[in-house]
Amino acid sequence: MSARAHSLVQLSVAGALLTLAVATPPAAAGQGHAVPLRIATYNIHAGTGADGVFDLDRQAAALRALDADVIGLQEVDVHWGERSQGLDVAGELARRLGMRVSFAPIYSLDPVTAGSPRREYGVAVLSRFPIRSEANHEITRLSTQDENPVPAPAPGFGEVTLKVRGVPVQVFVTHLDYRAEPAVRVAQVADTRRIMARERAARPGARQVLLGDFNAEPAAPELGPLWRELRDAGAGTGGTYPAAAPVKRIDYVAVGRGMRVRDAAVPEEAAASDHRPVVADVSLTRG
Repeated sequence: MSARAHSLVQLSVAGALLTLAVATPPAAAGQGHAVPLRIATYNIHAGTGADGVFDLDRQAAALRALDADVIGLQEVDVHWGERSQGLDVAGELARRLGMRVSFAPIYSLDPVTAGSPRREYGVAVLSRFPIRSEANHEITRLSTQDENPVPAPAPGFGEVTLKVRGVPVQVFVTHLDYRAEPAVRVAQVADTRRIMARERAARPGARQVLLGDFNAEPAAPELGPLWRELRDAGAGTGGTYPAAAPVKRIDYVAVGRGMRVRDAAVPEEAAASDHRPVVADVSLTRG
């Protein structure tokens, strides 16, 4: 083959490859590639460690060490009172970590002093990704603020929607009832499944994550219905409560369809809270 003919063949091949590349839609080129995401949950005990000392520096360091993209927090004070120095704990931790925050109060009470911020307590989500939307759903609760409480709908089931490298993710964070009698948790699990199903239907294709302190161990009958749609990412890891010497696992990262668990752990953090955190590395499938 002459040099001229050889050059013409090379140009034809190059042109064909360029045409193929231009004809391939960008979305199709990314299909099938997994998107990594590190998720964590942590009951922060209103900023107080296992030693009874309020210390946000210590707690921020513990959260930073998780190196998580998304963190669900429980027992979060926002201007609640003296135990957390009247601080917006959710906002302070977000600022120290350089993350976005969404706070979902369970309780929102009038301030002790007129003109001061409302006294609030609830759950929160910290995120490295922009928060596209947020909601505070009601589930059944037995109030700790009433002398004679009865089960009733109340807020504090937080949700945020994120876009993680093109993949929509709905992150829910919860704190289930702590009492030994499981009746309220039974109702809360039913509420949780109903709300997550509704939100899933509203955004087909979104991945779902449930983070929180469930106040029950994995085999507890009241948690059984959750595992029909979700996978316990921390299965096989160590206990989470009490932090100093855990005897049970009651804190969870649970993931839905389209998410593969690559690894999970309970870090040996025994000082910053009365719970230990849970962290999981997952992969999100596209499409």
